[in-house]
Amino acid sequence: MNINEAMDFIHQTQWKGSKLGLSNIEVLMNLLGNPQDELKYIHIAGTNGKGSTASMLASVLIEAGYKTGLYTSPYINKFNERIQVNGENVPDDFLIKSVEKLKVALDKMDNKPTEFEIVTALGFMYFHEVKCDIVVLEVGLGGRLDSTNIIHSPEAAVITAIGIDHTKELGENIEEIALEKAGIIKDDCDVILYDQDKVIVDVIKTIAKEKSSRLHIADFNKIEPLEISLKNQSFNYKEYKNIKLALLGDHQLNNAATVIETINVLKNKGWNISKENLYNGLEKVKWPGRFEILRENPTFIVDGAHNPHGVITLANNIEKYFKGKKVTFITGVMADKEFEKMYDMVAPYAEKFVVVEPNNPRAFNYHDLGVFLHERYNVEIIEGKSVSDGIKKALDAAKPDDVIIAFGSLYMSGDIRSYFV
Repeated sequence: MNINEAMDFIHQTQWKGSKLGLSNIEVLMNLLGNPQDELKYIHIAGTNGKGSTASMLASVLIEAGYKTGLYTSPYINKFNERIQVNGENVPDDFLIKSVEKLKVALDKMDNKPTEFEIVTALGFMYFHEVKCDIVVLEVGLGGRLDSTNIIHSPEAAVITAIGIDHTKELGENIEEIALEKAGIIKDDCDVILYDQDKVIVDVIKTIAKEKSSRLHIADFNKIEPLEISLKNQSFNYKEYKNIKLALLGDHQLNNAATVIETINVLKNKGWNISKENLYNGLEKVKWPGRFEILRENPTFIVDGAHNPHGVITLANNIEKYFKGKKVTFITGVMADKEFEKMYDMVAPYAEKFVVVEPNNPRAFNYHDLGVFLHERYNVEIIEGKSVSDGIKKALDAAKPDDVIIAFGSLYMSGDIRSYFV
């Protein structure tokens, strides 16, 4: 077997779909000897900010000298990014070897797992094989019934910003969605919460109390922004002064405060993490595709915003970094997203929209998207036959001081980054 055959096996149509529940992953991991039970975790759920928070935590833990696993989704450029140890992607040869082992286990299963369950199993197998000290584990969907929730009590359960998304699977209102995210809270566990609407905080408080768990809420009132540039930003948080953060936007200050609270919890549990480790980790952190500047003159930014909650943040960042400027948006979207709400938030900043179609069966047709945007906002539309064609057309039409922002789907972030990186 080679890597292409291994990838074809992982992406087979028979694994497609999303079946929430732990029964399949429990059977699969049992057949593999339950490697996940021998690892320590920081488990992260939330609607937005999971990946940024996970990458910051991993960066700090690596600085502290711990062998740190990082499990995230989706990938931007290459599948292997989803499973990392100390910032290095899982090697192809491990995936080939492990897929062959997985095949044997899958043949013994009556109910076939989903692709996400297979990838989660691969992550657990790799983190166990290389003997990670700790794994930063991002939930795929929801929390309570997500396959990552097979783990025993984590060192910390982190809940990031919660908004309305994936309503078919998680519930129609914010309380139901918060309840699903709170499903990662185990008995007698430390829970760190991104401060947010009272209705969400109350749900998390109730579950934490039921589980006899300790709740730590980041205090955003204690964040003091200092300096911002298109390279980094600096801020104070409680006793931590002049922290430099390599990720941009006010929301990343909030995520960083949540990370600092999590690190404090770990330190109180005996993890050896110095102030210097924290500062270095936040200054060096990388998280591609999130308000990431790919070039200047004209400024070109790719952002993973793909739901209304994420687009509010994008709009705030445009206001903060490019106040008064009109923006060329390169955009494509999944047909099942609340895209009317998303575009209403950025339309006031739009000079024009370059419409493209992300490489995903759920993608909204680019021509239909262009018609919708033109009719709704009476704004100039340029059609891109592909993501790269859209980028070329946007750059050809741009002046050196223009701003181009690509957003709407994480599924096109990889194609966008590949054009420049």
